[in-house]
Amino acid sequence: MKYLMKSITESRKWAMVIAVGSVMAVTSCKQDPLSPGTEYMPDMYRGPALEAYGENDFFKDSLSSRKPVEGTISRGRISNAPFSVNSTIYAYANTPEGYEAAGANLKNPFNATDANIAEGKELYTKFCEVCHGGDGKGEGNLVAIGKFPSPGAYAAKLAAGLNEGKMFHSITYGKGLMGAHASQVSKEERWKLVIYVNELIKQAGGVITTVVSTTTTTSVTTK
Repeated sequence: MKYLMKSITESRKWAMVIAVGSVMAVTSCKQDPLSPGTEYMPDMYRGPALEAYGENDFFKDSLSSRKPVEGTISRGRISNAPFSVNSTIYAYANTPEGYEAAGANLKNPFNATDANIAEGKELYTKFCEVCHGGDGKGEGNLVAIGKFPSPGAYAAKLAAGLNEGKMFHSITYGKGLMGAHASQVSKEERWKLVIYVNELIKQAGGVITTVVSTTTTTSVTTK
């Protein structure tokens, strides 16, 4: 009996050694050191790559380079396509004529509610205050340290015909030393910035002119 128990113990020991050795042999003999090992449904990990101008069996015309879906507009692109009510394209060019046309036709689609003013203030603090100053008088931190000249007070610009459409246009494209902000601030946010700037102008005793138009194109301002 004692001999039998010893034999069983020895057998278990050797079985354990063989099992561990087998695992080590399998895991240490990989030809590809970057291989994750056994994979189930490998296509989920490694989709078949297509050559840009090669042929394939996925599309009827066999071309790998696909054209954009019809009507696609490149991200960040401003088009001078005809302006219409249902257009998703900002129609005014980055020219003096476009600036004046935007001022003559664009109307802010948002009302000056407490929520919109608060959002406009938050955006203004992030993107505008550093140059235009917290009160809109053009004395922000970058101006104070001599990095840029003062952009001038908003209230003073009313005499030059500043209105909400021109402000939206300037935020979109930039104007003078001010860079374009269309890639940083959405069209809705730009209009809320205009709302808050109007609040600053009111505090200085002025009000931005609001366009009153009988056309149906005034509120379509997207990019």
